[in-house]
Amino acid sequence: MSKPVYVLGGPNLNLLGSREPEIYGRDTLEDIHQRLRTLAGSTPLELRQTNHEGELVTWIQEASASGSALILNAAAYTHTSIAIHDALKACNIPVIEVHLSNPAARDSFRQVNYVSPAVKATIAGLGAYGYELALMAAKSLTGQEET
Repeated sequence: MSKPVYVLGGPNLNLLGSREPEIYGRDTLEDIHQRLRTLAGSTPLELRQTNHEGELVTWIQEASASGSALILNAAAYTHTSIAIHDALKACNIPVIEVHLSNPAARDSFRQVNYVSPAVKATIAGLGAYGYELALMAAKSLTGQEET
């Protein structure tokens, strides 16, 4: 069996669907996870969300050791966490950063990004569909594409 693709989410993503839907959309995190399960086919997934920075760092380290790829939406920690940056720099699997909105087009404090310099690719501004694109890319990068 192949190693799983980890899909990790940071703070407040558990509120998707109700928190600022004009920015983040109406899909819940479970809606996104269900679409990813369907799209994954035979590729195993580890789907997790936390509001705690240290837990996210631990999961990034676990993904590096046990996963084939990592899809990460660090949410607000994108703009604040050097610890997440350092964990990503130590990651030895492809990492794809996802943002539902386009942080570069939003508040000035969202212009700081500690995640992007440490990842393979970034998908931003495409809403929930960005996760699906990230999974397709992860499968391609790890040779798990189904023909």
